[in-house]
Amino acid sequence: MLPFEVIAANIATQKELQQVYRSEHGILYQGDCLKLLTALPSKSVDLIFADPPFNLGKEYGESVNDQMEVDKYLSWSQQWLEQSVRVLKEGGSLFVFNLPQWCIEYGAYLNRKEMWFRHWIACRMPKTFPRGKKMSPAHYGLVYYTKGEPAVFNKVYTPIQVCRHCGREIRDYGGHRKRLNENGINLMDVWDMPEDVWENASETNPNETLWTLAEEMWTDIPPVRHRQHKKRVPNELAPIMLERIVAMASNPGQVVVDPFGGSGTTFYAAEKLHRYWIGSEIGDTQPAIQRLTNLANGLVEQWESARGNKKLKRRETNALQLPIPYTT
Repeated sequence: MLPFEVIAANIATQKELQQVYRSEHGILYQGDCLKLLTALPSKSVDLIFADPPFNLGKEYGESVNDQMEVDKYLSWSQQWLEQSVRVLKEGGSLFVFNLPQWCIEYGAYLNRKEMWFRHWIACRMPKTFPRGKKMSPAHYGLVYYTKGEPAVFNKVYTPIQVCRHCGREIRDYGGHRKRLNENGINLMDVWDMPEDVWENASETNPNETLWTLAEEMWTDIPPVRHRQHKKRVPNELAPIMLERIVAMASNPGQVVVDPFGGSGTTFYAAEKLHRYWIGSEIGDTQPAIQRLTNLANGLVEQWESARGNKKLKRRETNALQLPIPYTT
């Protein structure tokens, strides 16, 4: 296994990447995603998360073309996917977040690369509108692949959903409710109740919230739309989503890479959960630097509901107390 410093030294030889932020656990570069990925040694990374531009014509700055011809967009996507597969260790995990129409293409390509399909996770889109002769879109896709048998899969627990009006459980669990573990059951493809995601299930009070394993549909990922919470003009992801992915598919001390750094949510989650991280952003890096600087100064973002209400909570400077997900 290559030490993090060896990996970082390898990237430093890439002249077209500019280091703009460094901490004890990670390094952020300003530059093209392919420049970063090609500079990484083969089989050196444990987890990659990618949230590329969706090719919808949005403004990400002069250096980003978000309105390519379909063939060009898919060709470009295959380039960074190919490099992602190369740099992953055996058993490493790859998550790609995008519209379903592109996730289908990613999956087809990764299948040809003999990556192992794990899940198509549906992240609910709570506010949508009719679009011509189509149904209203209801979710984004998060495809999850591994390079062979997964080396890490930590079980992440979520509370059993209950109706906010009557307090009764929403699901019937196919008549098997009595067999569920009162102290916690595994994460499903749907995500619930972000404020409790990282509590260790073995320490949960059975007289309070009942827990279930997360499903393949995540309903608690709030869109970051309000200017009070956003750190940049383009879209960004809520920290709860990346904390869940990082906790599920990596262990402390392992290496996480995000070649489309955006507002720095992946780096924030990796830093908070004591993973090493490396990332790049071709556009404005200040939003990511701001997020990481806030964390370094003791400000932890607390997302309190599925609606995305957020607070900045000051942590103790001598130690960052982190709930530990249950592992097998």
